[in-house]
Amino acid sequence: MKITKLLTLVFAFVLLFNVSCSSEDGITTGEMYYGNGFLLSNEGNFGKPNADVTFVSSNLASKQDNIFSANNGGSNLGDVLQMIAFNGDNAYLLLNNSNKIQVVNRFDFKKAGEITTQLNSPRFMAFANNNIYVTNDKYGGDKFVSIYKSSDLSFVKKINFTDTVERIVEAGNNIFVQNASFGFGDKITYITTSNNEVQSTITIPNGNINKMIVNNETVYAIAAGTSDSYIYQISATGVTKTYTLTGIADANNLEIENGKFYFTSGLKVYTMDLTATSAPSAPLFTVDNSVDPYSNLYGFSVVNDRIFVSDANGFTEDSKISVYSKSGLLLRTFTAGKATNGAYWN
Repeated sequence: MKITKLLTLVFAFVLLFNVSCSSEDGITTGEMYYGNGFLLSNEGNFGKPNADVTFVSSNLASKQDNIFSANNGGSNLGDVLQMIAFNGDNAYLLLNNSNKIQVVNRFDFKKAGEITTQLNSPRFMAFANNNIYVTNDKYGGDKFVSIYKSSDLSFVKKINFTDTVERIVEAGNNIFVQNASFGFGDKITYITTSNNEVQSTITIPNGNINKMIVNNETVYAIAAGTSDSYIYQISATGVTKTYTLTGIADANNLEIENGKFYFTSGLKVYTMDLTATSAPSAPLFTVDNSVDPYSNLYGFSVVNDRIFVSDANGFTEDSKISVYSKSGLLLRTFTAGKATNGAYWN
């Protein structure tokens, strides 16, 4: 178990409390507790089983790397951790190149199950109507959504697509699938979960979709055009509202926190109210690459009033993580695993 910063007396007391006492969250005596903190998904190097998860305390004072291995007898998590999703007391770790979803208890990170059936380069997942929905998009191969029961992880059905399938979200107990990846594609598919059938395809009016998310049961998609970008509010019937990001090219990494949009363009990070009628005139901050001009913005997450930005560091070294306040103040930098692509509040 690798703890990379000496614990303060306060954190040591919290750790001692969780080790010595059993918990209503299902943590047994003698185990580390991973609630009330951040989980970082480290996808690792493609073709190598070095994906893993880093835990960071809520005050950013301490972290623990490789928590899956640490709590599962040293086993490797797998190859390319694409995302983490939560359902009840479990965390679902989607491994793209391992064609596997590892299920763990979200509080002690001990393995609780896995899905391997009908997965072929899985990309993203969502939960609705007591089922698990997973997009699968093998380069040059089949494109489909595979469906499983949440109760026992058994396979239910496969929905085939001709267009690419990427991000997937639940809104109103129904499913929306982003038919766009790597900046190409302008469609979103709506699936009703009562019969698990495609009901409609929504086409955005301008740009290519870079990312689709859900907030308060409403779907949003950010798209890039020639010189401007757009945020679309989506319903089952189509686009219901458009925000034009005039003069902001190739906007990406859309997030919503406390009534505000956050998104990026290159190394610039922007924010604007959901009620805004015009684009922001200046970025909230720009990621500093003065030390390393080749540094990039690989992972971007806004969770629990913190903005996490990761530099994949050439995919050869551990990622550099920079954490900012919601006002853009740099709070802390540290390293995590290779190719950190997201942060989640647990």
